[in-house]
Amino acid sequence: MMAADFVAHLLFLTKCLLGTVGIVFLISGLDDFFVDLCYWATALYRRVFVWPKHPRLTEEQLRDAAEKPIAIMIPAWDESAVIRRMLQATIQTLDYSNYHVFVGTYPNDPATQREVEIMREQHPHVHRVVCPQDGPTCKSDCMNWIYQGIRHFEKENDVCFEVFVMNDSEDIVHPLCLKLFNFLIPRKDMVQLPVFPLETRWTNFTSGHYLDEFAENHTKDLVVRERLSGFVPGAGVGCGFSRHALETMAANCNNQIFNLDTLTEDYDFAFRLSRYGIRGVFVRQAVDRTVTRKSFWTGELRQVNVKEPIAIREYFPSSFKAAVRQKGRWIVGIALQGWAQLGWKGSFWTKYMMYRDRKGLVTNFVGVLGYVVVLTVVSVWVARWLFPESYRYPPIVERGTWLWYLVLLNAFFLSVRLLQRAICVGRLYGWRQALLSAPRQVWGNFVNFAAAGRAVYLFSRSLLTGKLIAWDKTAHVFPSEEELVSFRRRLGDLLLEKRLLTVQHLEEAVRRQSENHLLLGSILVGMEAVDEGDLLHVLSNQLGMIARDIDPQSTPLYLLRRVPRDLSIRYSVYPIEETDTGKILLATERPLGTEEREAIEAALDVPVDLCLATTSDLAFAIRYGYERLEAGETRPLLGSTLVERGVLSRENLVRALVVQRRAYARLGDILLEKGRLSSDALKGALGRYRPEEGRLGEFLLQNDYVSQMDLEQALIEQKKRSRRLGDILGEEGMFSEDNLRKVSYDYVYAMS
Repeated sequence: MMAADFVAHLLFLTKCLLGTVGIVFLISGLDDFFVDLCYWATALYRRVFVWPKHPRLTEEQLRDAAEKPIAIMIPAWDESAVIRRMLQATIQTLDYSNYHVFVGTYPNDPATQREVEIMREQHPHVHRVVCPQDGPTCKSDCMNWIYQGIRHFEKENDVCFEVFVMNDSEDIVHPLCLKLFNFLIPRKDMVQLPVFPLETRWTNFTSGHYLDEFAENHTKDLVVRERLSGFVPGAGVGCGFSRHALETMAANCNNQIFNLDTLTEDYDFAFRLSRYGIRGVFVRQAVDRTVTRKSFWTGELRQVNVKEPIAIREYFPSSFKAAVRQKGRWIVGIALQGWAQLGWKGSFWTKYMMYRDRKGLVTNFVGVLGYVVVLTVVSVWVARWLFPESYRYPPIVERGTWLWYLVLLNAFFLSVRLLQRAICVGRLYGWRQALLSAPRQVWGNFVNFAAAGRAVYLFSRSLLTGKLIAWDKTAHVFPSEEELVSFRRRLGDLLLEKRLLTVQHLEEAVRRQSENHLLLGSILVGMEAVDEGDLLHVLSNQLGMIARDIDPQSTPLYLLRRVPRDLSIRYSVYPIEETDTGKILLATERPLGTEEREAIEAALDVPVDLCLATTSDLAFAIRYGYERLEAGETRPLLGSTLVERGVLSRENLVRALVVQRRAYARLGDILLEKGRLSSDALKGALGRYRPEEGRLGEFLLQNDYVSQMDLEQALIEQKKRSRRLGDILGEEGMFSEDNLRKVSYDYVYAMS
C-alpha cells in the first residue's frame, strides 16, 4: 500500500471515529448541561422562595439540641499506619460527648488490633470488634460484624444508640458533624454529608483531580439528584442512619444489613433502603466563620467572613496506580455490580440517575479515543506545515457539514463543563485550584480510562471464575499533626473572632514568625498583644484539649520520681497527677506528635494523657518542681509561711504566684526569642542533653550551639525574669517591707 493510500485510509478512519466520538460526547454533554440547568434553577428557586420564608439552620440550633447516643462504625483492614492518629484526631476534634466508636478488625491483622487497643485503653468510648474470619473479606462483611458488635454492646451496657454513622480510617471529621446528625436524625432516616478531598501540592494532578470531581459532585450533582429522584446514594463516609433504617434492613435481610456481593456497600445500601420507603437527604450545611487572608494587591492581612461547610475531608490517592485501583473498585460496585443486582428498577428519574452512574463505562473509554482523534488531526496539520508541497488531502471536517456543527456543539458543551467545574472548585478551594481544574480534567480522563479497563477486567474474571472480588483496599494516608492543626481553625482567626487581638498585631506577629519560626502564640504573648491565660483558653478550644494551671509545690514527689527530669526537659512536659485509670496526666504547651507520645509511654511504661498549660507555667514548674524534689518535703515554703502567720491572704498569695510564674522563661525560650538558636537546633540539643551532666547553658556552649556572648546575654535576661516572690509581694503592695524582712528572716532560719 502506498503511503498516500495509508494516510487516506487513516484520515477516513479518523473521520468515522470523530463522528462516533462526537455523538457520544453530544449525548453526554446534553445530559450534563441538563443537570447544570436544573442546579441553577434549583438554586434560584431556593434563594427567591425558600430562604426568605425558612431561614437556614444555625450553629446555635445545632448546639442546643439534646445529644442522642451515636455509634460511629469504622471498618479497618491493614490500617495500623493511620487508625490511631485518626481516632485521636477525631476524639480531639468532635464537639460532642454522647458517642462511641466501634472499629472492626481482623484476627490476622494484629498490628491494627494493637493500635485500636491502645486507643481503647486511653479512651473508654473506643471499642474494638474482631471479625470471626481472617481478612480481608469485604468491607460489607466487616460492617455487618461491627453492627453485631454494637448490638452486643447495647445489651451489655443497657444503651440504645439512635444514630449510626459510617466513617473510614482516614477521615477527618468536622467538629459539628455529629451535632448535625443529632439534629436531623430520626426526622430523616439517612443523612449524607459532603466529602471533600484535602489539598496537596498543585503539581500532583492525580490527587488534584479528586478535588475537581468531588467539588462538582458534592456541590451540584447530588443536589440535582435529590431534587429529581428524591434519592441520595451513600458515599461510604459522612453518612448517618437512624435506628429505624438499620433495624428495617436487618429484619428483612436476616441481619445482613450490608450486601456482601458488592464493593460499594454504601451505594447499594441506599438503593435497598428505598425499597422499604426509606430515603436519604443530602445536607449542605455551613457555619459562619471569620478568617484572615492576605490581600492579593497589598499583601496585608484582612478579615473575611466565610461559610465553612460541615463535611468530611480526607487525602485521596496521589499515585496513578492507587487512583486506578480505587476508582476501578468504585466502577465495579456502582456500574457493573449495580447493573447486575439492581437492574433498572424505579421511577423515570431514578433510572435516569442510574444511567448517569453507569455511562462512565462508555464515556471513560470514548474520552481517550477523542484524544486519539485530536492527536491525528494535529499531526496532519503539523505535516502540512512542515511539508507544504506534499499532497493535500480533503479536510476531515468541512465547514457547514453535520460533523462541523457536531464539533461546534461539543466545543460549547465542553466549555460549559469546564466553567461549571471551575466554579464548583473555586467556591471550595479558591481561584488557583479553579484554574488548575481544566488541565487536571485531561489527566483525570486517563485515570478514569485505566480504572474502567481494570473494572471490566475484575468483573469479567469474577463472572468466569465465580470468585468474589476481594476488598481491594486503597493504602490510606492521614495528615500529620502539623497538617491537622492547619486544618482546624487557625489560632489568629479565633483570637480575632473573640476580640482578643487586632489585625495589626496579628500582621506583625506573622511577620516576626516568618523571621524566627516561633509558635504564633509565643510571639503574641512576647509582644504583650494577648494575655497568656486567654491564649491558653483559645488553644484548648482549638485543639480539643483541657487546659490546666500548674502548681509545682503541690505535685506529689512520687510522681516527679516516676517522670525523670531529663524526660520532662526533652519533651517539655510536666506531671500533674495520676488518674483513676492509672495513667499519668502530663502538661504540655503543644500537642505532642505520635512518635513523641509513644517514646514517653515507652520510657515511663505507662499510658499518658495530655493537657495544655502556658509556656511560662510549664517552664516554671519544670525548674522549681524538680528543685523541690531535690530538697525534699522538709523545706518550708515562703508563701505558705506568710499565710500561716496571718500576714498575707491566700488570694494575694495566689495572685503573686501567678505573676511569678508568668514572668519566668527558660533559657532555651529566651535564645529562641532573641534569634540566637533555631527551634530545630534546640530540639536536637534537648534530645542529647542530660541534667546530671551540668546546666543546659554550659551544654549548649560546649557543643557550639551558642556563643559565649549569646549565652551571657540570655542568662542576664533569664535572671531578670526570675522574680522572687518577696519582690513581687512588695511591688504589688501586698505586704509591707518590715513584715517581709521579719518573716524572711524566720524563713531562712527555719531552712537552716
